[in-house]
Amino acid sequence: MNTRFTFLFVMSCLAGCLPTLRGEGGGHVPGWSKEAVWYQIFPERFRDGDAGNNPGRSSLEWPVVPSEKWAVTRWTADWYARDGWEVEQDRGGDMDPAPAFYKGGVFDRRYGGDLQGVIDKLDYLKDLGVNTLYFNPVFYARSMHKYDGNSFHHIDPYFGPDPKGDFEVMDKETSDPATWGWTSADKLFLELIKKARERGMRVVIDGVFNHTGRDFFAFAELRKNQEKSPYAGWYQVDSFDDPATARNEFEYRGWWGHKTLPVFAATPDKKDMAPGPKEYIFNATRRWMDPDGDGNPSDGIDGWRLDVADERPAKFWADWNAHVLAINPDAYTTAEVWSDPLELISHGKFSACMNYYGFALPVTGFLVDGNVPATRFSKMLDERRGALPGEIAYGMQNLMDSHDTDRIASMIVNGKDHGNPDHIAYNDNANARASKDYQIRKPNARERDIQRLVALFQMTYVGAPMLYYGTEAGMWGGHDPDVRMPMVWGDMTYDPQSIDPRGNARTPDEVKFDQELHAFYRSAIALRRSRPALSLGTYRALGAFDDKKVFVFERRHEGEALVVALNRSDSPQVVEVTLESAPLLAGAKTLFTTRPDASGVASTVIGDKMKISLPGLTGAVFGPAAATPAASR
Repeated sequence: MNTRFTFLFVMSCLAGCLPTLRGEGGGHVPGWSKEAVWYQIFPERFRDGDAGNNPGRSSLEWPVVPSEKWAVTRWTADWYARDGWEVEQDRGGDMDPAPAFYKGGVFDRRYGGDLQGVIDKLDYLKDLGVNTLYFNPVFYARSMHKYDGNSFHHIDPYFGPDPKGDFEVMDKETSDPATWGWTSADKLFLELIKKARERGMRVVIDGVFNHTGRDFFAFAELRKNQEKSPYAGWYQVDSFDDPATARNEFEYRGWWGHKTLPVFAATPDKKDMAPGPKEYIFNATRRWMDPDGDGNPSDGIDGWRLDVADERPAKFWADWNAHVLAINPDAYTTAEVWSDPLELISHGKFSACMNYYGFALPVTGFLVDGNVPATRFSKMLDERRGALPGEIAYGMQNLMDSHDTDRIASMIVNGKDHGNPDHIAYNDNANARASKDYQIRKPNARERDIQRLVALFQMTYVGAPMLYYGTEAGMWGGHDPDVRMPMVWGDMTYDPQSIDPRGNARTPDEVKFDQELHAFYRSAIALRRSRPALSLGTYRALGAFDDKKVFVFERRHEGEALVVALNRSDSPQVVEVTLESAPLLAGAKTLFTTRPDASGVASTVIGDKMKISLPGLTGAVFGPAAATPAASR
């Protein structure tokens, strides 16, 4: 969900290198998740493959119905250009200091992205090299983000080929799974899973089991019949309406105060989910993991990402994770959590979590903003990785950005060394809505160099790298809603971005698919998938040089050793490190660099020492030339 996060850390002084893994507890980490290269898809903004299913004005929800002039927004338009209906739709009034662009209309936009669009681009994703797709919510909901689910057992009809027919099917159902049919959108999603599998890709979807939308069948019935409703115990209700009075006294809890997101109730002791919604969630879970109910989960999804997981009782998650593994012993579950995830993973029995805490934050400090010294960066990585139980570190989703942050390209554009190594500002005042100073321009060449450094670290560190859609295409943008622009495709011609919503003068930025950056990501992913040491190997820091802003580490697995070196300074640097795997690195070659060519990149191994030379803002991987072909793994 939409979260703002500023992280202030105080590092303890730790002597030596912490162990790679320690602790007990946590859930099952399937072997495939350690070798995953994730790609996050925001369905409404990825690709419109079927213009005939585009949503209409009546599909939206807000206290005020959208303007009669509302229409689907042109995919290739300047993001900050506003249609006439958006101007009419402004909300917030003069008391809202945000620019008019952010006062309502942009949140009611629809671009028509759908499942057919994803299917049409599965070959693109396969060619990129990703092998695990994470979908933001695909279930029926009013909003464009779908975190206000009106069903957990049906795909949004506007993502499928026959919205009208799908709603007719849905109108006949209750919470009893025996009444649930399969809509055209449901069937198309199952077809998407099948086609992804044929291309060697797994599918993981978002589970938003903390709250629903107001049109969710249980809440709609509750609003109608109040305390007499069979769903009266499903939600956190503060007071029911008294029919003897003119005023409506019905009050309920909305997620973080948002009344469009009524929150499910817990048991009286707060240790579990209320029985009604818990049973429904378990039934919906089984439906998508074993669609034909034959006990063979091969036709279902491979796992779940759980929204705001730390806001539900741990017992519910432990029971639910046990239910998931009973359906598919090789399933993967990952929790959204922004702070230290150890307690949630251990007690809730998750496979892993979105690794904001142990990856995105340290990387922001060292590589993006450049204010965290290399030695402190190294200690942060060791401490946070080492705290995770079992093999969970290898299954963690190593992301830099998502639908809830600004994009990595814009993080870098706005990154700065503010001089305080104890402070990492992540996702704070991260768009033009919140900040007068936030830069919305396209990244320059230097900033792309930094982005490549970040990408190389993603592909070589412990844990599974995760890309947000369009990162490889060169997309940029601030926090929600700007992080949710339509995907930039090579077969489309886009208007330049020439408007600043704050009214500032702006040099137009060309918007087009970045072929060079795409080729880089494709090569970096291929490196990851061709070298088992990068996904399965042990990790050891070899050198952290604060004065030179250089960090060097080793990955080792079954007789293969690789050395990764990152130079965050703008100047060429030469460093020397001591190797533990020197015999495996004799005759090591430069296997990969973040530069178009390897000029200025060099390494020499003499005895147990490796001398490394790197140009400014450059990363490289060194090791033996032999590799395991990606196709065989």
